[in-house]
Amino acid sequence: MILKKFRAEGLSHNSYLIGSGQQAAVIDPRRDCEAYITAAEAHDLKITDIFETHRNEDYLVGSVELANQIGATIHHGEDLDFQYGMPVKDGEVFSIGSLSLTVQKTPGHTPESISIVVTDRAVSDQAYLVFTGDLLFAGSVGRIDLTGDPAGAAALMYQSLHERLLPLGDGLIVCPAHGAGSVCGGHISDHPFTTIGYEKNTNPFLGLEREQFIARRVQEKTYVPPYFSMMERLNRYGPPLLPAGQSPAPLTPAEVKTCQDLGAQILDIRSPTGFAAGHIHGSLNIWREGIAAYAGWMLNYINPIILVDDFNLDRNSVVRTLQRLGYDRVTWYLAGGFTTWSTSGNPIAQIKTWGPEDLADHLDDPDLLILDVRDINNRIEVGWIEGSRHRYIGELPMHLDDLPLDRLIVIHCDVGYKGSLGASILAAHGYPRVVNLLGGIGGWINAGYPVKR
Repeated sequence: MILKKFRAEGLSHNSYLIGSGQQAAVIDPRRDCEAYITAAEAHDLKITDIFETHRNEDYLVGSVELANQIGATIHHGEDLDFQYGMPVKDGEVFSIGSLSLTVQKTPGHTPESISIVVTDRAVSDQAYLVFTGDLLFAGSVGRIDLTGDPAGAAALMYQSLHERLLPLGDGLIVCPAHGAGSVCGGHISDHPFTTIGYEKNTNPFLGLEREQFIARRVQEKTYVPPYFSMMERLNRYGPPLLPAGQSPAPLTPAEVKTCQDLGAQILDIRSPTGFAAGHIHGSLNIWREGIAAYAGWMLNYINPIILVDDFNLDRNSVVRTLQRLGYDRVTWYLAGGFTTWSTSGNPIAQIKTWGPEDLADHLDDPDLLILDVRDINNRIEVGWIEGSRHRYIGELPMHLDDLPLDRLIVIHCDVGYKGSLGASILAAHGYPRVVNLLGGIGGWINAGYPVKR
């Protein structure tokens, strides 16, 4: 048996290739699917089947892309009318060499969610592993707030966990669709694999009684990025194929200015310090590692995107991350990096930065407004600066009317990256006095300043 896991960094998405004999199946593929084909070829396997454990919300699934290249059959749960692929029924069995892949209905995260139980018939009739999708993660379970009926979804999830999944046996290997850092579950453990037995003993959700489980899930505070609706629609009706051979084209500073005037979105992927020192006015600052988490909150799918970096290193990885979110109009990049802009005589915008001492020195300033852009769970767990106002960074663009234009706004997050993103949003919308607190709440606490809880 061949089992290979593929992790999409940023999204913390896991997909899998499993094979036996001369056949293979892929579970929950990502859109850039060459890695599955390469892995299959390395083991002389033919990918015959593609399984989607559920309709994904946080990325564009790669089933259509992969099937288009290799001719495999796509399978997904029957309780949603997908416009591509084939519905599967509870208990349906698929053979991959000596392996039996048995479908189990496990609704909860979504109504059509399925798990896939794998048995190696050449060894035993006992189940060996299970692909759980967004039902069970290492240390956590999937979110239940995306169906419009959180309590009903939580009840279904509890039933799926305790009546369908956990009875399969403590030794069963669990292969979830996401790992630590995913927006599809809270506090997922950083474990590459886990087992049913280990989760029974360590997962805080599995020891709860039914009503406790439902109550806890319903009370959870989660955020729903606006791009989720786009992913849900495309993953139901069939994502478009990736543009063939398309890569961003270089632009001169003059061309960047022209394209920006025509509506292009400028995405500056440098660090907060580089962005603060100088950037193109109106650009959005999302650091490389934050693109998967925040691009879907900030970028639209209509206007083309221009990338700005210092040295344009590993640009393809950034394009790939954006394409996984459905952004196919990553059209251009600033040739030569920001240095080209700064040496061309064009205006250079800047963001002021402070350290903890600077903020402490201004706490008595009546003109000061401290804006905390962390998620609410972090604010509650770690604490907050007295008098600060809270607005999660993802929701900031939708609530700019809540912020006065005439005050000094100091933005902070955990360490300064989301603060820089927030500062870039406010600056682009004409806020004249914006400061990013470098080091964020972590630097504030480490400098010995108090927080409220």
